[in-house]
Amino acid sequence: MATLKDAVQAVVKKAVALAPDSFIPGGEPDPLIRHKHGLIGAAVSRIDGPLKVAGRATFAAEFPLERMTYAALKYSTIARGRIATIDTAAAEAAPGVVLVMTWRNAPRLKPLPPFGTQPKAVGGDDVPVMQDDQVHWNGQPVALVLAETQEQADHAQALIDVTYEAGEGVTSLAQAKANGAEPGVFMGEPLKLAIGDAEAKLAAAPHRIDARYTTPRHNHNPIELHAATLAWEGNTLRIHDTVQAVAHEAWSLAQVFGLDERDVHVTSPYVGGGFGSKTVWQHQVLAAAAAKLAQRPVRMTLSREGVYRLVGGRTLTEQRVALGAQGDGSFDALIHTGLIAMTPHNNMPEPFVLPAKSVYASRSFLLDVETVKLNMTANTFMRAPGEAVGTFALESAVDELAHAMGMDPIELRIRNEPEKDPTTGLPFSQRGIVDAWNAGRARFGWAARGAPGARREGDWFVGMGCATGTYPYYRMPGGAARIVLSKDGRATVSIAAHEMGMGTATAQTQIVAERLGLRMEDIDFRYADSTLPGSVLAGGSQQTAAIGASVIAAHHQLVKELLRFAGNQSPLSGLLPDEVGGRDAGLCALADESRHESYTALLARARRDEVTAEAEAPTPFELQHWSMHSHSALFCEVRVHAVTGEVRVSRFLGAFDCGRIINAKTATSQFRGGIVMGLGLALMEETQFDERSGRIMNPSLADYHVPVHLDVPEIDVIWNEEADPHTPMGARGIGEIGITGVGAAVANAVFNATGKRIRDLPITLDKVMGPA
Repeated sequence: MATLKDAVQAVVKKAVALAPDSFIPGGEPDPLIRHKHGLIGAAVSRIDGPLKVAGRATFAAEFPLERMTYAALKYSTIARGRIATIDTAAAEAAPGVVLVMTWRNAPRLKPLPPFGTQPKAVGGDDVPVMQDDQVHWNGQPVALVLAETQEQADHAQALIDVTYEAGEGVTSLAQAKANGAEPGVFMGEPLKLAIGDAEAKLAAAPHRIDARYTTPRHNHNPIELHAATLAWEGNTLRIHDTVQAVAHEAWSLAQVFGLDERDVHVTSPYVGGGFGSKTVWQHQVLAAAAAKLAQRPVRMTLSREGVYRLVGGRTLTEQRVALGAQGDGSFDALIHTGLIAMTPHNNMPEPFVLPAKSVYASRSFLLDVETVKLNMTANTFMRAPGEAVGTFALESAVDELAHAMGMDPIELRIRNEPEKDPTTGLPFSQRGIVDAWNAGRARFGWAARGAPGARREGDWFVGMGCATGTYPYYRMPGGAARIVLSKDGRATVSIAAHEMGMGTATAQTQIVAERLGLRMEDIDFRYADSTLPGSVLAGGSQQTAAIGASVIAAHHQLVKELLRFAGNQSPLSGLLPDEVGGRDAGLCALADESRHESYTALLARARRDEVTAEAEAPTPFELQHWSMHSHSALFCEVRVHAVTGEVRVSRFLGAFDCGRIINAKTATSQFRGGIVMGLGLALMEETQFDERSGRIMNPSLADYHVPVHLDVPEIDVIWNEEADPHTPMGARGIGEIGITGVGAAVANAVFNATGKRIRDLPITLDKVMGPA
């Protein structure tokens, strides 16, 4: 079956031969790349902030509907087998119960198309949703209760009695390995790459390290729980969901229920965190199926435990990194291989080798990810899938080699800075990581770093560590955007994009206002509605570029239409779209700003109240010509207690190279948020998986630890100002770069503080105090 990446590449390859050198229609560079304007880069507060702090932003579980029912799920307690008996009589007789749904009375449904199998597929797994008596993982929903209140539904599901006939499940990693491994494939691309004989070059290198690193399972914990409020209106399904792919959800649920995707209307105006988890899982399908049976609206809000049972997270990894170097530090061999666990129900490996493909030069490479199958919740995207944990191993190994060679770890990294992409040969679109290293080490005071264990303040050992972070630039096909410009100088921009707290609506309003020459308050940015143009997915740190490309295309079409209105008497007469720009609520010639006419005057010439322009973004063929990545230079200071082994991160600095920054305030928040999540990855996050039963044993924030305020130090953030000339607005993604490299920076700082090298995350007291 063709994958999403196959489909994208086929379109891109066809377009490359026909396309100009710039993705902008007409082939001219975007003026916003060439010049820094007033709004672009400004520290603008989020336009949705006042609504949220006032409690007037309506989230998915807050939409009121008449005759609402509330859902609760019963989860399986075995990893593989079948339901032997299920007794729902007590639940059906409980107060307030409207419906109990099991596989016996559920509507006949098609499986969800899993992510990557079709261009709009975003399903978490392809297990039939309550269609038979089979159980595929510990936590799979086996019954649903609808009741008049949430409390009544929760009580009734506890009364359902289920017995199981256990089958041949695989829940032990050792057993999964014994069953054999398969090659990893990510987004249609094999995760194996060999250039030269890396093993031979490693063996011959005068300096080398060869180490094993592990990372545990991680679970998603967005502040807003996964929830949907939905109802059927005839044959139309209307859903208020907390999702990061409204158009994709509409298509996916249409496949399940045998509908036209236009008959599924999804809105998601506010999302309280997603990080890759808020796509389509079984709970939306079950809620829609139950609403169809009961002929009443349904609100489905997963409990925190329910998120752990039903929604996937990051899978475990076992990684080997081996580096061979000459005396000057240049790499002869870079080997990064290992294994991850997946489920039989989807194809989402953790592609931890991706950073090693581009971040360092080497005379040979061996990269490989193998997969084994376990019966568990389907793993999925989690902020910087692959890079977050892959950089832990790679950047820890670089630090180990630098120490073994007696070399400063920053100098070792700079000496292996590639001139072009080391595995594809493509030129870099823009790369400023060396500048980030130089700016960061001066600001952080790196020169004061001493030998491991040399600095002690009372009972605390103090150390510094560093690491490179990297994340690729993506721009998925995002479809069209629509701009409606009215005669009073107001504009409405519509695209099916998403706002998950990262400031999308604010940044895009800045961009549109800058392009049109309007004030931000004159822009209405409409998004997160599947009936709007476009099909933007909020993932892969690509939404800004995807939206921007669509908006640029629509704006270009709008300018063409406006210039058509300009007659011979207009100051704009004879100008082409690429020769004008927006200023002072109108258009002006770029070469002579005195040639200006307002939008009001242009529309009056055409006797129009408004003008509408809609256009699709060009295909992302820039990825065929350039190697495109965001980077960071990360610096960490830790204090490790000499008696207890407690680790405290006391300072952190991220120096970022991400192209143009659209909004300084929201970008700083994104960078800091990624770093905070990385501190959790480094020091505390770990899903406890019982290999006897396949059950997650710490499904709550009481037992699954994430950073709180007292865990987070001062976080300093800086960036360079160099725009990427080959992306919309000169910007690359920033949503995931913040977390990459953080785990290694912390681990390397712990080593510098104590002389203890920890290669297994998280860095907990037992590992710090245990044997070397």
